[in-house]
Amino acid sequence: MYPSTLTQLARGNPFSAPLFTLQKAGELETPVQKRRLAAAATAESADSCEFGSGKYYALCGFGGILSCGITHTAVVPLDLVKCRLQVDPAKYKSIFNGFSVTIREDGVRGLAKGWAPTFIGYSMQGLCKFGFYEVFKIMYGDLLGEEKAYLWRTSLYLAASASAEFFADIALAPMEACKVRIQTQPGYANTLRECAPKMYAEEGLWAFYKGVVPLWMRQIPYTMMKFACFERTVELLYKYVVPKPRSECSKSEQLVVTFVAGYIAGVFCAIVSHPADSVVSVLNKEKGSTAVQVLKKLGPKGVWKGLVARIIMIGTLTALQWFIYDSVKVYFRLPRPPPPEMPESLKKKLGLIE
Repeated sequence: MYPSTLTQLARGNPFSAPLFTLQKAGELETPVQKRRLAAAATAESADSCEFGSGKYYALCGFGGILSCGITHTAVVPLDLVKCRLQVDPAKYKSIFNGFSVTIREDGVRGLAKGWAPTFIGYSMQGLCKFGFYEVFKIMYGDLLGEEKAYLWRTSLYLAASASAEFFADIALAPMEACKVRIQTQPGYANTLRECAPKMYAEEGLWAFYKGVVPLWMRQIPYTMMKFACFERTVELLYKYVVPKPRSECSKSEQLVVTFVAGYIAGVFCAIVSHPADSVVSVLNKEKGSTAVQVLKKLGPKGVWKGLVARIIMIGTLTALQWFIYDSVKVYFRLPRPPPPEMPESLKKKLGLIE
């Protein structure tokens, strides 16, 4: 069995600051509200596994593979144009011009360049991102203790997502390097089977990992925003837009809220991570360059090239990823607990109960 802290974390919305929580603490639940929550818990009690179990982690990781691998592969054409806008703005002047030039030079099939490393790389990243997020969320919550985990769950969720992405990017880096090389260097290689051996022969193992630091710079803030902004947006949607509590919504209605919140979160993710994304694209194209050299070369304006394309791509990606991930949880009947409750011990300390 896992400690009670873990159950509190699973229920937690990560965006209630301690001050806000204390101000609202007096609004305790009525017996009717408690009965409704109990009824909702009974209706959802047919979970296929225990929260925090090995099966739970495995299915979360599987959801991550599907959510990231499928979605990133689906937007390969847009990603290709976005990368070319970043590394050769003189030739590819806009999104539509980029598509036009690519089709004219390589045909429609040219828009699919880099699909294999994209699918493999982002499937591995999704496995680590979502799987390790659940692991670190539980681990850090246990270290904090029940009361602190409740009061500071915003920081806990941010720390868990950042830690998960650290390892996810190590898994992603080799395939990301191949993908960018295929997409931004015409004539270098057309497939993963051509690209990977050629890169290794020319630059050794370092060729696959020289972009890992810029990846961390891009993906860690992105993932922290992805999880934090998503949770906050879901909370606001249920509070101000959805006319009934989450416990009274059907599974399909909950998934619609998930998609909308994911898209909104994706817009912010794209903006936060775009400068580092530009550096990664140029770095993997140019041999012998460092992140600092590329950053100086691009300048303040250059790092924002391709932002519109990235907003469209990441907004769509993030929305679909959360939709797929949540759908996997629903399909496999994984635990999806209700919002958190203040621990009884903390209520006593604050004098809210006798």
